[in-house]
Amino acid sequence: MRKFLRQPIVCVLGHVDSGKTSLLDKIRGSAVALREVGSMTQHIGASFFPTKILSEMCGSLSKNIGEINIPGLLVIDTPGHSAFMNLRKRGGSVADIAILVIDINKGFEPQTYESISILKSRKTPFIVAANKIDTVSGWIKYAPSFTVSFGKQNANVKRQLNDRLYSIIGSLSKLGFRADIFDRVSDFTKTVAIIPLSAKTGEGIPELLAVLIGLTQQYLRQKLTISAGNGKGTVLEVKEEPGLGMTITAIIYQGKIRRGDTIVVGGREKPIVTKIKAILLPRPLDEIRDPRDKFTSVETITAAAGVKIAASEIENVLSGAPIYVAGHEQVLEKLIREVATEVEKTRIITDKVGVILKADTLGSLEAITNELENNQIPIRIADVGDVSRREVIEASLIKNNTPLFGVILAFNVKILSDAKDEANTQGIPVFQNNIIYRLLDDYNDWIKREKENMIRKEMETLIRPGKVIVLQERIFRKSKPAVFGVKILAGRIKPGWSMVTADGQNIGEIIQIQDKGKMIQESTIGMEVAISMKEPIIGRHFNEGDLLYIAVPENNAKDLHNKYQHLLTEDDIQLLKELTQIMKKNNPLWGI
Repeated sequence: MRKFLRQPIVCVLGHVDSGKTSLLDKIRGSAVALREVGSMTQHIGASFFPTKILSEMCGSLSKNIGEINIPGLLVIDTPGHSAFMNLRKRGGSVADIAILVIDINKGFEPQTYESISILKSRKTPFIVAANKIDTVSGWIKYAPSFTVSFGKQNANVKRQLNDRLYSIIGSLSKLGFRADIFDRVSDFTKTVAIIPLSAKTGEGIPELLAVLIGLTQQYLRQKLTISAGNGKGTVLEVKEEPGLGMTITAIIYQGKIRRGDTIVVGGREKPIVTKIKAILLPRPLDEIRDPRDKFTSVETITAAAGVKIAASEIENVLSGAPIYVAGHEQVLEKLIREVATEVEKTRIITDKVGVILKADTLGSLEAITNELENNQIPIRIADVGDVSRREVIEASLIKNNTPLFGVILAFNVKILSDAKDEANTQGIPVFQNNIIYRLLDDYNDWIKREKENMIRKEMETLIRPGKVIVLQERIFRKSKPAVFGVKILAGRIKPGWSMVTADGQNIGEIIQIQDKGKMIQESTIGMEVAISMKEPIIGRHFNEGDLLYIAVPENNAKDLHNKYQHLLTEDDIQLLKELTQIMKKNNPLWGI
């Protein structure tokens, strides 16, 4: 079968307002960003940049690259990072390389970390576009080339820019990446190249494209060499188009697809088998999400390509699902099994005790499942779709035995109204977010708080230290029961807790505590109260002005010291040490 070199699939990702779409607009000469809601990408875009255009845009840098052998670049613009999660196939990512766009002024932001986490998990090489150099105070544009422009800036501007670039280098270093400015990189396989640029002025774009082309031609040639067999791809988005009905936006990463082909694609319930009615392409340099010109209807397309596919019965197709062309009837059943297996491997439905995860796409589901597994968080259900009452009931069953896992994690999906009502009734926490690490942070923070509450409740069952002084002229009854006034000097006292004298002699339990004639259940530091005790005789066992201590049982003292010391005050810790020394007078091994 004939082999050929396909164009690399390049994914552009980063924080929501870092300038991803504006960067591509500058290359396309289009105005997609200006027509977006709030100038932020709402849907997935894919643009093809032909070799001729790339060569022209690289300008004089073309001679450094040599002959451009790749047929062009297929660049995918994403809303934040979510589409990249759908660029999935068995064994990794559909994307060959990524451009991580970072606002040079803001540095690392939430979705920057998110994007890098996904790039690492998919083992996708990337370069960094340090955008918005034009906002550096005093910056003047001299030429499209960053190198030329930077060389002509004054010393203060250069220093400001370098400081911001070193901050990005430092952030990457903390995440385990060696990084440097592109013209200082000697080995691109070991060092992440950073290209400073401006999507507004266009400076640095020639260097960005030159580095991208050079990297793909030098290091990805084997991966880009494919055969023209039956097409394989991944679904990015399923949406309705006026005049076309439901369409699949897909990236075809291998082989060829034709109008009339039978395709097998992953669906919510089972694999969907349908025929391609139409294949629609944006024009070169146009954009699949918001084309300036009408789509071109084509009979055949070869990888790599971003396409819209019109077909029937595709309403339940899953974003992130595989799409395969069935060349002939004999392989159809095999492909159906393969697609079903691939989708089912991503979804999880077990009898294990664990959390319940619902996500918007298979790609999101896979990414979050990996993060949960890396953090040793067990999963009971991981599935695509909105949160339903059924999942809440499942979570309530888990909560009965394992409260910390009786939760629902909802990524970029809705909670149906009956599910919300059930969750409120059952007290099931539902964590919602559209940023993975924030979703997991919210859950982990909640676990910490719950564990702390559990520990506090456990500690409440223990007898804790207390120290009182018997007040002068506050002996109301000497015995049977003894009733006398005390001031709490440290810790606390409660009815039912026993007391000891300063030499460790047990004098029995506190029966009651009264404050201004009212019975209370606890008295704390600084309070003056009256207490009654059955066993002691005042004058024989202790006197006015004596110190008395709560008789903390030895096992409680050990637990307070070993398990709960972080919840005790410094005064409590000191009082516990004081009590330990008292008890050791009669038992040298006490508390050890």
